[in-house]
Amino acid sequence: MAAVHKTPVGAPGAAEAVTAVASRHLVQPWPTAETIGAEARGFLGDGDGIYVHDSEGRRLIDGPAGMWCVNAGHRRPELVEAMSRQAMALSYNSPWYTTSEPSALLAERLAAHAPAGLDHVFFTTGGSSAVETALRFMQFMNNVRGRPEKKMILSRQGAYHGSTFLSASLNGRPRDHDWMDSLSSQVIKLSCPNPFRRPAGHSEAAFCDSLVEELRATIERVGAERIGAFVAEPVMASGGVIIPPTGYLPRIRALCAQNDILFIADEVVTAFGRLGHVFAADDVFGIAPDMITFAKGVTSGYFPLGGVMLSSALLETLRASNHPDAMFSHGYTYSSHPIGCAVALANLDLLEGGLLAHVRGLSDYFQESLSTLGDLALVGEVRGIGLMACIECVADHVDKNPLALDLEVGKRIDRHCQERGLLVRPLINMCVMSPPLTITRAQIDTMTEILRESIRATMDELVREGLWAG
Repeated sequence: MAAVHKTPVGAPGAAEAVTAVASRHLVQPWPTAETIGAEARGFLGDGDGIYVHDSEGRRLIDGPAGMWCVNAGHRRPELVEAMSRQAMALSYNSPWYTTSEPSALLAERLAAHAPAGLDHVFFTTGGSSAVETALRFMQFMNNVRGRPEKKMILSRQGAYHGSTFLSASLNGRPRDHDWMDSLSSQVIKLSCPNPFRRPAGHSEAAFCDSLVEELRATIERVGAERIGAFVAEPVMASGGVIIPPTGYLPRIRALCAQNDILFIADEVVTAFGRLGHVFAADDVFGIAPDMITFAKGVTSGYFPLGGVMLSSALLETLRASNHPDAMFSHGYTYSSHPIGCAVALANLDLLEGGLLAHVRGLSDYFQESLSTLGDLALVGEVRGIGLMACIECVADHVDKNPLALDLEVGKRIDRHCQERGLLVRPLINMCVMSPPLTITRAQIDTMTEILRESIRATMDELVREGLWAG
């Protein structure tokens, strides 16, 4: 066995030692074939509040809150203590045979926040497994009801729903499918509801009408008897913080209900305070889905946990079926994990104890501050809602063409931001921000100023390299 060399985090050379070991042994998520298993990504040593520290000792605002998830911020003693207490009391129980107190209490707390009727929850290990669970439940239900042909799934271009085979099949970003297989025969991709990219000459209202009509025509063409579910993020997060036109979600929800198509709201990002509420479907968008998937912010990223909120009506339909012995043979070793549920309960205490109100009081300032970046020539649109936002860069403001730019422009901006004290999430020609919910007005001002300086530096760089006329 090879010797294991340990260098204390924070000690001289710690970052170099960790990245060297990672490049020899660690396969990172979403690698290219050129670097798979031999990649050293940026090192972070520790975090505190809205900040993290990198290998050069710089304190950086954690602009993406990890991956949309560190909602309560780093180094929250309440969450760490909840984790420790539960680990010392009961570290694990099998959900096949037993129930823990934290899982039952968390289910009750979540049901109180969910839209009316969604008062049951199935716990999973994360967002991908939550979406997978919702889809398998739809398939199971239609099998039990004698409708095995009602399995087609409607998703949308630009969507992201996970990395398991079934959930990834719903993803609507082209690069997600370039080299990976998917269940394309059972998934239909509708148009992306992106007002910024709507056809020229269309008002937002006319664009919304066309999206609703597209769904209506698709149901008529495919047949409602063959379509099992429509899956949608209320806000397309990884697609670039795409906020659909006003009225879009309620109209789509109504059309699904009319055709007995389950509406699954994927709130892996928008739940647990990101938009100022525990769940955003009803409180922000005015819809009551059949299911809500969640993860990430439920524990503020301190422990892997996800789940599916299920309507009582669906469960009552199953209980009243002619197949009482039909088994929903689906679950995970770590379903209802007592430590994860205990952390989630402590996280809910923080949200209910002031964080939700803080977000609602700060959201307008966050959006207004970032919107001032729209005067920069490289910026095509600044959009957002709650404490999530996206800056989309374009080569020109007429054609809104990102392809004439260096497609690494988001990474360029991120590099300049890191030099100045901010992490953002680069997405090709976009930069996404979703900071910890504890951020203050002064910290928002700092974030905006760093972004302004970094976008200007990127503009100068692109002009010097002949990649953009300016």
